[in-house]
Amino acid sequence: MTVLGYQIPYFTYPGVGPDRLFETVARQAETADRCGFDTVMVMDHLYQLPMIAPPTDPMLECYTLLSALAGRTRQARLSALVTGNTYRNPAFLAKVVTTLDIVSGGRAQLGIGAGWFELEHVAYGYDFGTFTERFEKLEEALRIILPMLRGERPTMVGRHYSVSDAINEPPPISRIPVMIGGSGERKTLRLVARYGDESNLTCSVDEVPRKLDALARHCDDIGRDRSEITVSLQQICLIAPTHEQAMAAAAGFFGARGIDLTSMDDGTRDRLLAAFVVGGPDEVGEQLARRLESGVDGFTLSLPVNGHELEPIELLGRVAAEVVGAKG
Repeated sequence: MTVLGYQIPYFTYPGVGPDRLFETVARQAETADRCGFDTVMVMDHLYQLPMIAPPTDPMLECYTLLSALAGRTRQARLSALVTGNTYRNPAFLAKVVTTLDIVSGGRAQLGIGAGWFELEHVAYGYDFGTFTERFEKLEEALRIILPMLRGERPTMVGRHYSVSDAINEPPPISRIPVMIGGSGERKTLRLVARYGDESNLTCSVDEVPRKLDALARHCDDIGRDRSEITVSLQQICLIAPTHEQAMAAAAGFFGARGIDLTSMDDGTRDRLLAAFVVGGPDEVGEQLARRLESGVDGFTLSLPVNGHELEPIELLGRVAAEVVGAKG
């Protein structure tokens, strides 16, 4: 299960063109695999996300990339954080994830969510639908995918998807864990309780206790033991050897997006950086420890600002492993 996951969310690196892009990404995955992360993850998107960079920035297809990273890693599980359910037929997705498990020697994980980025749906011709329809699709998809991953041959006629005696051969090598991403208390966490092995929360740390209470209620409703589900918290990090270096990297990252940290008052700057875990190793360790006290089991962490430099991945792996290990 994911207690310490590392996500690679950004594929725009100084001086790196398409011919060197995979090698730059692969070195990050190798470093994370070597430095204590139990899962290596990439986004399942077609455009770069608006909170990170313009949609014209590079974005690699998720499962092609994960399969290539299988040959460059040895221990970590490989996963999307998270698969957009709307982009693939669910039976086909079960086949894709099973193939990833086989080529990685039993290290696949299925991270999945309902999908949310309307722009890329419209641009690529995928039906976006309503919020309710996307969650209906996700539940139907899970009713197809999970049996196929567990050696069954499902037949189902749903509102959105249908399969007939769907065969998945060869079967996965491992029991592929299912992580459901998102923090919605009525829909997402209900699906986690019914179908998930893991929950990945995308919310502020202050909201975590309420989310965990909601998950526990959904588990009670169906008679499931809440302790069977691992819960991680998604966090964007910026770590450097010193506080000054981290802040300089933050200033460069935001400056490239037209935001001048140096001209802000302290309160405004602090509110902006509150969405990050940022600082030197001791500061980052303290911030992660406080977040762990909220009740989660671990983290999915990303370094969009400086992860391509590799040293920050090593630092973050060491610091985060100490924090999670101290919880026991």
